[in-house]
Amino acid sequence: MEVIHKIGRRKTAVARVYLAPGSGNITINKRELNNYFTTGTLQYKVNQPLVMTENDKNFDIKVNVYGGGITGQAEAVRLALSRAMCELDAENRLILKPEGLLTRDPRMVERKKFGQKKARKKFQFSKR
Repeated sequence: MEVIHKIGRRKTAVARVYLAPGSGNITINKRELNNYFTTGTLQYKVNQPLVMTENDKNFDIKVNVYGGGITGQAEAVRLALSRAMCELDAENRLILKPEGLLTRDPRMVERKKFGQKKARKKFQFSKR
């Protein structure tokens, strides 16, 4: 089996995942998973598609991720891994789809408008 390459995105984060047969090592930007995503919540998000398809110890995973914050990056990695699991076996799609792991979250930051403080917030009105 050759290396599977998939891309996942969330907000402005982009994750490229390379899946190869191995023992379950996950390397993100040349760092261990536990060193890159330090909180348990983010580690859970990244491992979710692997655990649900029972492939958490079968593959060595190399990830390049850039842009956005750590939560967006974790969710981008999760989407890329979910897509890779589907390419691996079509049965996995039936497991991941109901959980919403194959859906790209379309929400992006709304742009700031001129004449306003932020996207929706207005300047304070003074009545002198």
